[in-house]
Amino acid sequence: MPSLTRRRLLQAALAAGILPEAIAASSESLRIAPFRFDVTPPAGHPLCGGWITPVVDCEDALEAIGYILLGAGKPVVVCAVDWTGILNEAHLAWRTALAEAAGTTPERVAVQCVHQHDAPFVCLRGEELAAQQNAGLSLVQMPFFNDCLKRASEAVKAALPRARPVTHVAQGEGRVEKVASNRRVALGPDGKVLKMRGSACKDAELIALTEGLIDPMLKTVAFYDGTEKVLACHYYATHPMSHYGKGHVSSDFVGLARKQRQKEEPGCTHIYFTGASGNIAAGKYNDGSPEARVQLTRRIYEGMVASERNLKPQPVTQVSWKTHDLLPAVNPIFTQETEQAALTNPKNLPANRIRPAMRLAWMERIAKGTPIILSALHVNEISMLHLPAESFLEYQLRAQQMQPGRFVATAAYGDGGAWYIPVKEAFPQGGYEVTVANCAPAMDDLMSAGIRQILSLA
Repeated sequence: MPSLTRRRLLQAALAAGILPEAIAASSESLRIAPFRFDVTPPAGHPLCGGWITPVVDCEDALEAIGYILLGAGKPVVVCAVDWTGILNEAHLAWRTALAEAAGTTPERVAVQCVHQHDAPFVCLRGEELAAQQNAGLSLVQMPFFNDCLKRASEAVKAALPRARPVTHVAQGEGRVEKVASNRRVALGPDGKVLKMRGSACKDAELIALTEGLIDPMLKTVAFYDGTEKVLACHYYATHPMSHYGKGHVSSDFVGLARKQRQKEEPGCTHIYFTGASGNIAAGKYNDGSPEARVQLTRRIYEGMVASERNLKPQPVTQVSWKTHDLLPAVNPIFTQETEQAALTNPKNLPANRIRPAMRLAWMERIAKGTPIILSALHVNEISMLHLPAESFLEYQLRAQQMQPGRFVATAAYGDGGAWYIPVKEAFPQGGYEVTVANCAPAMDDLMSAGIRQILSLA
């Protein structure tokens, strides 16, 4: 009888249920297959869910960039998309297309949007409800959406034969100067939000206020084949908009910084993930001018370079994937009746009809019991956490505090059905985010418990 290699022994033990997945995933079998494909919408396509000027032209292309990780049980797929958001059934459609192409299940796929605004914002049921009004309301052109799913499948299938061994992993972080600032810093004596500092700001009083609570560190996780860096994932928490709304499609300053790094290192796939930024934007440092976009791009780029400068590759010893399902309650400030009335009211602006359509889709989804899925990829002492929608920064900071001995990198803007996900303390403060949050305040406890569960390796 031929001798069994360590890899075969581990595989046999895993099949028998003797070993946990984290132990069985060794550097002998681990491989990674980066992929990328274009997701730039055509002329005339709605942008940001149909609330702003549709596509006039393209300043720089939008991309979906990701990787398939092989050798840690069923394949794992992680993808960042240069879109505003992908909600409900649309998010499941993306995960399903990527899963089928990779030979895995949708639960082992994370799709995270970068959240630029001159980009598509997609809810399939919302599109149906809006179209039923026969008022020219549209969120997405379905031929384009379906073509993107086809491209996703083709890109993954083409990437698999080119999978590279993963022998080492590294982590790094670098401070980003003068980009992120908290949007909710102007509070009155009663603790209520008085006014907000958005993605761009020209209010001298708001600009003069402090940055507020932010995470100033840009984090990088890199995978290596021997000494060669194959993939670098960058994470930073801020709304990624400098200026937008005139129909000029762009990956904006975070995408432009990513593209600069990609040009410098064509042999390494660079991916950018937007962290938990529901209450974070560049408003303190951004006046909305084209010149500000150039400055913000440079600062994010410098953060990437600083983060990568700290990379120290270590042999891969453990890999695991964990998920947690949660089913939140609908925010009680919304009802089927009020949202239906807003959708059907011809006097409302398009944005104030499309938003209710998306919210009705969320209500239907919750009634059906379709959960939100949190996920995390653990490699050695590194955890890459995937959160839904516009999660507040506090969830990212809590995740780091839950596992102080681990390097936790957070990507938000996954399943966008929930829209904003404030912490429960924010609801009594008021402000824009809590008025459009589709979840009840109890979502905080559900999210925090779910994060704790998937960050635990026990």
